[in-house]
Amino acid sequence: MKITDVTVTLFGWDNIPPIRYSARTTPAGGSSTLGLVSILTDEGAVGNAFLGSAYAPADLDAPILLRVLKPVLLGQNPLDRERLNQALWQRVRAASVRLIGALDIALWDLAGKVAGLPIHRLIGTCREAVPAYASSQVLDSPEAYVEQAKFYQANGWRAYKIHPPQNWREDIKVCEAVRAAVGDDYTLMLDSVWSYRYEQALRVGRAIEALGFYWYEDPLADQDLYNYVKLKEKLEIPIMATEYPAAGFDSYAPWIIARATDFLRGDVAVKGGITTMLKTAHLAEAFGMNYEVHHGGNSLNNVANLHVVMAIRNCEFFEVLLPDAAQKYGLVHDIVVDPEGFVHAPLGPGLGVEIDFDLIKRNTLVTLS
Repeated sequence: MKITDVTVTLFGWDNIPPIRYSARTTPAGGSSTLGLVSILTDEGAVGNAFLGSAYAPADLDAPILLRVLKPVLLGQNPLDRERLNQALWQRVRAASVRLIGALDIALWDLAGKVAGLPIHRLIGTCREAVPAYASSQVLDSPEAYVEQAKFYQANGWRAYKIHPPQNWREDIKVCEAVRAAVGDDYTLMLDSVWSYRYEQALRVGRAIEALGFYWYEDPLADQDLYNYVKLKEKLEIPIMATEYPAAGFDSYAPWIIARATDFLRGDVAVKGGITTMLKTAHLAEAFGMNYEVHHGGNSLNNVANLHVVMAIRNCEFFEVLLPDAAQKYGLVHDIVVDPEGFVHAPLGPGLGVEIDFDLIKRNTLVTLS
């Protein structure tokens, strides 16, 4: 079997609700562009992935994928995923990590279809359901966070994570209000989105530690290894870093060596696909660390993340970033959370979900090859 072509079909995504998670990201909403990445073979098997998100329109990246990375794949056996993954990473200075991730997902999708197995079975299934948590956007007031947290708690979701306003005093007030509203036994997390200086991070960390929060995510700048080590020494609440920068497998090593974080973090878009995630999860497992999977930014990325979660033992939750309408588009049936707060493993071959090709056809802007 040989790869004969790689195409990207750009299609419009409208009516995205306004979203904001951090001062470090541009507010999004309205319209964006996704790309259906397809790897075609001489035997008719096709692997697919989505490129882009509400924040990062696919038309910014797609020409680079075809110019820089497509030549690496043409004529190759698509089942040689590890060799191809290494070859793609050799061109990371000319192509973004998101592009490597999309092609890696498409290769895994193709392999699962050839084998007649969902990706998690191809890897080796560990479980078939995992608890979900609701992950807030930035809201306008403590009362808005309380209302949202109580809604998801009442609907069976297992946990709630706060993306706060990112002013440390105000953030503490939000956390106190939500804890008072949901009770002492409900699982809460805080994702401060790289917002604080060390002394601010320490004050917030001590406050949410006293409130019984489950983890403290990204309080410091994403590469502030020195202050993460200091912070971790002062706090008992588990710290979670390494979501960014967008980088590969070797970027995790300094964090483990320095003992700068308790949990590792990543997703298919910012770490270069399923292959990197699996290596990282197993590395984390060797050190007794969780590898908590981040949301993926689009529907197929989230599905790919879910396959990884089902195939590893050291991830406790599946993240659902709110609002859903800013993360889900292009599938006939998307991931759902059941009344007990769980999401379930896809059962079809490859990614195991049905792409809405009719929707894509109606909204196609151009197909690049």
